Parts: sequence; C-alpha cells; structure tokens
Amino acid sequence: VDEVLKCLETAKRVRKTANPVVIQSDRGVHYTSQKYKELTKGMIRSYSRKGNPWDNACIESYHVVIKREWLNRFRIKNYYQAYQLVFEYLEGFYNTVRIHSHCEYLSPDSYEKKYILEQTN
Repeated sequence: VDEVLKCLETAKRVRKTANPVVIQSDRGVHYTSQKYKELTKGMIRSYSRKGNPWDNACIESYHVVIKREWLNRFRIKNYYQAYQLVFEYLEGFYNTVRIHSHCEYLSPDSYEKKYILEQTN
C-alpha cells in the first residue's frame, strides 16, 4: 500500500501541483484508504464502477503495451529489477519519446509542452 501511495506523492512533487483536477482509480484497498484520501484532498477522486473492467480499459491497454514493448524482453529476477524496468520505460521512452495517437502523434511530454505554450499565447 505504501509503495502505491508513494507514487502519488512523487507525481504531485514532479508535476509541481498540489491539486490535479481528477484522479482515476479502481476500488482497490490503496485507493480507498484514509492515507489516500489525505493525499488526494482537494482532488476529484473518480472510481471505476464495481465489477466493470471497461472503466479501467485504458490502464489495462497500457499493461499490454509495456509487457509487449519492454518487459517481455527481460527475465525479471526480483521486485527491484521490475521497478527499475518500469521506471526506465515510463521516464525514458513512454512519456518522453513514444508517440501516442491520442496526443496528435506526439509524446505525452511534447503534447503537454505544446498545450502549455498554446495556453500562454
């Protein structure tokens, strides 16, 4: 549970924002805990409907992509190695280099920079 909540704390720090508008999750124990509620105070918490896997289709699709494009290339020996591989993929490729059709065929980082630039003009 603490590892999952650390991700939220890191995201808030890296994004330099205290209150993202919406945070989506399933109804897992980490996302219904008091600690999670404290960390997401002021945010709009959006939960998948009970028993409806289609609500979480986006993350399920991501799991397929990371396995196919990255994780299946390795024989993962332990948690630390898995953590490092996921971090490398996210920060070194998925968000920074890999283009996404829903981001106008830009990487998420490039798309966000473009969006911010357009908002300031």
